[in-house]
Amino acid sequence: MPSTNQTPLVEAGAASAPIRESAVSPRRLLGVLAFLIVVFVVVPVFIAATGRWDFYYTLTSVALLSIGAAGVWLTFYIGRINIGQGAYALIGGYVSAILITKAGLSFWLTLPLAGVFCAFVAVVIGLPILRLRGVYFAMVTLVLTEVARLTALALPVTNGAKGITSIPMPGAVSIFGIPLIPDFSTLANSKLAFYLLAATLMVLTYLVLWRIVHSRLGHLCRSLQQNEELAASIGVNIAWLRVLTYAISSFFGGIAGAMFVAIAQSIYPSSFVVQDSVNFMLYCFLGGLGYVFGPLLGTFLLYFGWDLLSAAREFQLLIYSGSMIALMLVLPNGVLSLFDRKGGSR
Repeated sequence: MPSTNQTPLVEAGAASAPIRESAVSPRRLLGVLAFLIVVFVVVPVFIAATGRWDFYYTLTSVALLSIGAAGVWLTFYIGRINIGQGAYALIGGYVSAILITKAGLSFWLTLPLAGVFCAFVAVVIGLPILRLRGVYFAMVTLVLTEVARLTALALPVTNGAKGITSIPMPGAVSIFGIPLIPDFSTLANSKLAFYLLAATLMVLTYLVLWRIVHSRLGHLCRSLQQNEELAASIGVNIAWLRVLTYAISSFFGGIAGAMFVAIAQSIYPSSFVVQDSVNFMLYCFLGGLGYVFGPLLGTFLLYFGWDLLSAAREFQLLIYSGSMIALMLVLPNGVLSLFDRKGGSR
């Protein structure tokens, strides 16, 4: 678990994030272009050539988990340790599933609605709990995931432990008779379609996150992270800022949860548990709290690292835990801090 005093831990990386990533140099643009080519061209070609269609599900999961982790990273950016993102992923998934199966709405409409509903819930919950700091806020958010699971078990609309199954795949979308998105159920390879959709959402999420960080809102968040009392003394509405940031964070979680439901075509109270919330936080730590794209790299490394360690069998968890502790000690600012050291500048 992270330290109970979160301020030094967050400031070690996040406070200098804009210095490291604000300049849009040709080198960075080429890096982003190369990343997009790999995600949308190289990966599908590689999978088609090797026939490893199961990779699509793995990479789709990584993309969606990184979206949820992006929201957790944003709460770190205001100096709060968020271990409750699993709750909003579960809520978003149920909102989408209920609207599709009960109200007959299209998945494409339920996707943003799930995010908006989670943002609304975050505002209601965030107003009282965002006054807390350090381990107190972390513990309250940790409880949220279990509360969401128990609520899903109790409510009739969620079908309790039976969950909601047989959820239709995303349908076709057309404007003025012009087809834009095909019906996923008619596609020969729906795994590729889900992968491309998840990858697109991931790219848009991190584009929005990067824009937030380098906007006036991001500057205000940094002032809140470094010294809330000082920020309030110069006229910053810290209560509004905390709630807004937490709502955006939860919106990302709701979107990720709704997408997972579309892929699995089912959802249960156990679809997202406390361990998932902890993992969302670990993705941010591993990639680097001071880097916008830290959660993305952390998700990729942790997801594939756990699978690779499956060969160790009964020692898998031991090696995994030891490796995480070692990485935290050697690279307290995350894996991306290696590039700063090599570059010699920030």
